[in-house]
This record gives sequence, structure tokens and C-alpha cells, in this order.
Amino acid sequence: MHRRYSLDSCRLWRVRLQQLRYFVAVADERHFTRAAAGLGVAQPTLSKQIHSLERDIGAPLLDRARGTVTLTPAGAALLPIARRVLADIETARREVQELVGLRRGRVRLGATPSLSTSLVARVLPRFRAAHPGIDLHVEESGSQDLVRHLTEGNLDLALVILPPHGIDPALRAEPILREDLVVASASPLPAYAGGMPITELRDRPLVMFRRGYDVRDATLHACHAAGFEPAFAVEGGEMDAVLSFVAAGLGVAVVPSMVVAGRPGLHSTPLAPPGIQRTVAVAERRESTPTHAAAALRGTILAFLRG
Repeated sequence: MHRRYSLDSCRLWRVRLQQLRYFVAVADERHFTRAAAGLGVAQPTLSKQIHSLERDIGAPLLDRARGTVTLTPAGAALLPIARRVLADIETARREVQELVGLRRGRVRLGATPSLSTSLVARVLPRFRAAHPGIDLHVEESGSQDLVRHLTEGNLDLALVILPPHGIDPALRAEPILREDLVVASASPLPAYAGGMPITELRDRPLVMFRRGYDVRDATLHACHAAGFEPAFAVEGGEMDAVLSFVAAGLGVAVVPSMVVAGRPGLHSTPLAPPGIQRTVAVAERRESTPTHAAAALRGTILAFLRG
């Protein structure tokens, strides 16, 4: 059963915490006037709150005889408890402020392998420099797997490829990048005016990603639309494996342009229009409020892309 707290109950808790602070101040000073001055309140207000606390406790806490203030047995028993309560409240307040201020926290980011080695690898150093206390966890997988993990609550946000039919309705996704796919090969392919026709892949063995990769689905869709079934030299690999197989001369592969740039042993050939494009989006659960850490990472990604 969930307990509901009304505004009046919240106010009551604040009053009781204030009473404990007043009690500790008087116990430390052993003097009402000095305690009131230190707290910045009028002495009658302080006395009234102490009386109210004693009424709630059901026993006198302070002995005010002969102009001095001493603790009664009940006051002596309450004092260490009051100190612990106030210390715990202060600790909780400080920890919440640290989370809000992004001095601590955790963010779980999902990304496709191509985005992990390109975009994510360039964004994370910037985020780490701004928020060194945030724990980062990165999961690398295909978009379909990432969408599932995101909907199951195992990720805070993910960089995914938007499928033509749209993303899971449980998620909200903002397109952030549109990228062309290219043909990667171990040696230069013939020069094609305006790019390589997709039909040229009919007679070239393909190195194909495992099932679940959006690049696999996009490539097969484009080949089928052009009227042929591609031949696989090898299939089932992750991004690094596919690129290594291509570099070893096993076949060509259709890959995101960003993963070929600067990679020795690989050549990139653009596809002729309409080509194959993909849209990268940052996705998160629709019904959940992003943590401060996740919101900050999302903002860092968008700022990086804006340049």
C-alpha cells in the first residue's frame, strides 16, 4: 500500500524538524537567549516550539530551574537521536543537490556499433570533462536490440536508426543525423559516374551483418527493390568483424560512411541515387522522466552535432 502525504503532513514534518533543531541549539548553548540569537529567531518563538516538542514527546526535555538550562533524562535520551535525524536530513539534502547539480549519478546509453566508434567516441570525452562524477555505461548492439532494451527500462537513452515503419510507440525519438551508406571494399572499385548502381552488387559477394542490424535490413531491402537476391560471402558478423572480413578480401559490404573514413585497408564507393540512407535518432521512453544525467548527455550529443 502506498502512503499518501498531504500538504499538512509535509508542513508538520518541517515543523518537527525545526523543533529538533531548536532543541539541539538550546542543549548546546544551555541558554535560551543565546540559542535564539544563534538561530535568528525571537526567544518567545523558540520557547513556544520547545514546549510544543515536549508536549509531543510527552515529557519535559529541559530543566529551566534557577536560571540555568540542563537536560532532563528524556532530553538526554532524545539529544543523540535528534542529532542523527538532523545529520541524516542534511546528508539527504546534500546528495539530492549533488544529483541535481550533476556531481553524481549514472547514465546508461545504447548505441549501434557504427555510432559507438564514431559519434559516441567523440561525444563522451566532452561529457566526461563537464561531468566527471557521472558513471557512464554504454551498451553496443543493433537498433532492434537497443529498442527492446530501452522499452524494458535497461537503458536511459539510445542512439538508434529509425526504421521506415516508425519506432515503438512506447518510445519518443528525435532525428539528429541523416547518413548515406556506401560500399566498402579492400581495393578500389571501378569509377562510376554518379555513383555505383545497386545492381552492381548482384555479382559481388557480400559480407553481411548478423540479423538485428538495421544496415542488413536496409541493404536487403534495396537489393530486393532492384530485383535480385544478393549472394553472401559470409554473414553473421558484428561491425568490426564485417570490416575486417572486407579488408581481408572476402567480399564487399554496405556500411555507414562514417565507419570507413580514416580506416586503413578499406575503400569507400558511394551508391548511385537514390542510394541507401539511414536516419539516426536519440530515443528514450515516452512515459518516463529523464534523469538529470541522461538529459545532460542528450544535450551534449545535440550540442556536438550542432557544432
